[in-house]
Amino acid sequence: MDTKYEFSGKVRYSEVDETGRLSLNALVNYFQDVSTFQSEHLGIGLDYLKEHRVAWILSSWQIVVNRYPKLCETVKAQTWPYEFKGFYGMRNFTLLGEKDEMLAKANSVWVLYDQESSRPVRVFPEIIEAFQFGDKMDMEYAPRKITLPKNGEERECFLITKNHLDTNHHVNNGQYIAMAAEYLPENFFIRQMRAEYRLQAHLHDEVFPIIYREGKKVTVELGNAEGKAYAAVEFME
Repeated sequence: MDTKYEFSGKVRYSEVDETGRLSLNALVNYFQDVSTFQSEHLGIGLDYLKEHRVAWILSSWQIVVNRYPKLCETVKAQTWPYEFKGFYGMRNFTLLGEKDEMLAKANSVWVLYDQESSRPVRVFPEIIEAFQFGDKMDMEYAPRKITLPKNGEERECFLITKNHLDTNHHVNNGQYIAMAAEYLPENFFIRQMRAEYRLQAHLHDEVFPIIYREGKKVTVELGNAEGKAYAAVEFME
């Protein structure tokens, strides 16, 4: 039995950046969508999670890009879980082009979170039983945690608005990536993106960005007024 769940489509105009290619944010959305579709298909999607008062919270992303597809290219997003351990769930993703060209691949670590106690909870047996596990993808895995360089550049703070939120009523993981990408230099071609999520940001929270540059790497810390990070996002050319 094939352990991968997938959906196909064409790159839409609403998904491309100013170069006419799929944006990184849209790529993240493809990966979020395919994992959500799989959970809904298996009957353990949003309604199930709401009923059990839990949510999947992303702990980290690592996305490696070979090529960003152009407008109207046919693409196929795939995902499969390869391990559940305690309250963690680990998942791989791929975005394939025509003739199954590997456009991008990713690793992700998720935490099952109890909404009432505001604490992680062990993955329910029925969730584990619902999935067919696949093999851990062959790629160079980076650490889950991001080490921040020294001597960052502080930027003006901004507020969280309604368009940043998702069904869990906090900032969606993809929104942090989009926020951080605003601080990249012109013509910075993102070959790899890593994101580590530490705190949940909610409506009207203030975000204080700090930018770190090291050669072909830019790391953006998005923190709160107390100096604690909501997320750290690392971009590499």
